[in-house]
Amino acid sequence: MWPQDCIIHKRDGGELSRKEIYRFITDYTSGNIPDYQAAAWLMAVYLQGMTPRETTDLALAMAHSGRIADLSTVPGIKVDKHSTGGIADTTTLIVVPLVAAAGVPVAKMSGRGLGFTGGTLDKLEAIPGFSTQLTTNRFLQQIRQHGAAVMGQTTDLAPADKLLYALRDATGTVESLPLIAASIMSKKIAAGADAVVLDVKYGDGAFMKTPAQARQLAQQMVDIGALAGLPTCAVLTSMEAPLGTAIGNSLEIDEAVETLSGKGNSRLTAVVEEIGSRMLYMAHCTATVAAGREKLQAVWKSGAGLKKFKELIRAQGGETGWIGKHALTQAPFVYTAVSTEGGYITAIKAKTLGEIAMRMGAGRAQKEDVVQPMVGIRLFKELYDPVRPGEPLFTLYSMTEDNLPQLALQAAAAITVDAQLPNNPASVIGGSIEATI
Repeated sequence: MWPQDCIIHKRDGGELSRKEIYRFITDYTSGNIPDYQAAAWLMAVYLQGMTPRETTDLALAMAHSGRIADLSTVPGIKVDKHSTGGIADTTTLIVVPLVAAAGVPVAKMSGRGLGFTGGTLDKLEAIPGFSTQLTTNRFLQQIRQHGAAVMGQTTDLAPADKLLYALRDATGTVESLPLIAASIMSKKIAAGADAVVLDVKYGDGAFMKTPAQARQLAQQMVDIGALAGLPTCAVLTSMEAPLGTAIGNSLEIDEAVETLSGKGNSRLTAVVEEIGSRMLYMAHCTATVAAGREKLQAVWKSGAGLKKFKELIRAQGGETGWIGKHALTQAPFVYTAVSTEGGYITAIKAKTLGEIAMRMGAGRAQKEDVVQPMVGIRLFKELYDPVRPGEPLFTLYSMTEDNLPQLALQAAAAITVDAQLPNNPASVIGGSIEATI
């Protein structure tokens, strides 16, 4: 009766054994279990949930469905970071060179954007010549030589996760916390890092809508790391408004350069410091998180982070001559909107702005869609900034004049200006969870 027995066992609320989970994942990946039975199993998990041990076994089974990256030839403790995704989340582009410049090797396997959330690979490929398709040997060589590398996930990295993710999307089981946690952590385990820092988003522009939901997901992933022997910590960050001021691929590269040059906005800077300081701490580069923050700030202030960013771009074939001379973004059509009233920016609907940028070509509605690297939205104000009538609010960058005024009206409607600030402004950092390994 296999695999029906496994489906029934979970459907009836039973706790699956490690052997059952590994066999189900192995058989499904090899094609011995059809999609309709895998879909039934996913729905059983969605309805009944999983224990921490089951979730960890699932993550490990998916990780071992393919190759586990071997980073042992790279000296030091290799640290990875992962974000659950959000609008104007340029953190990776900034924190990777900063951490690498501080002496901690960063082996980063990243993905592409789908929907209104941007992908790190799409952003980096906006740089002329930049290649994210590295062989494993070149990936390792670059980390040894330059301290960091960013590449796309290889086809043999957690293949079971790829298959199950597509099926979850088609069967209404995406929201299952054990399935989300196992999916993310299977890729982190397979990527071979020695420690992981997770950035779990919540709010309008994130998958988890409340801090409580984000904390629950973060705790499950930290628990997986603990049970799998992978030191893991998680930080909760607000996506009630765009994290940065740039929404779009080349625009976010421009913002990364500005931020590394010491001109970043407060919310993005705060998250970079929070993630980066914990990466240094997890790598035993500093004795405390506070010391990690001080070291990161010193590297940042010295200009070493920007220098490392240029070095990493050149190492992966990208051009750097534009840095310090002009913006990378060179869209043929721009449209700037100004505020019609004065007061304070009390709300910015991140998801709405992300969807507008996606319709302009900055993101993908389907995996096959082609991304336009130069389009998007650049905000002149961030959450809780003061604004005067006539001050610019944002600029749209487009490859065509079509519908720019209408898109600007929609974007303006996503920004709320009130006469006074709220009594308790939402915090950027919603707390953190750490596991002692």
